[in-house]
Amino acid sequence: MTQPAKNGQAAPATSATEPDAAATYEHSRDELAAVVAKLESGGLSLDDSLTLWERGEQLAAICTRFLDGARERVEAALQRTDAEG
Repeated sequence: MTQPAKNGQAAPATSATEPDAAATYEHSRDELAAVVAKLESGGLSLDDSLTLWERGEQLAAICTRFLDGARERVEAALQRTDAEG
């Protein structure tokens, strides 16, 4: 899966066949919200529910990596500001 680069953009995927190679935080977040809504609505078979749950886990991991990268950038910027000040 994709990890954010230092500049906040998605880093290249390690595999060209990876399905989330070009995922953005916003796209992943929106898809995760849709997955949650489908699961909450009910009426799915157990297999469909498990498949959606697994996709939700993948999307949550992608979002977490983007957010971790953003947090690192903010912390680095704050450290630079403190060092300059």
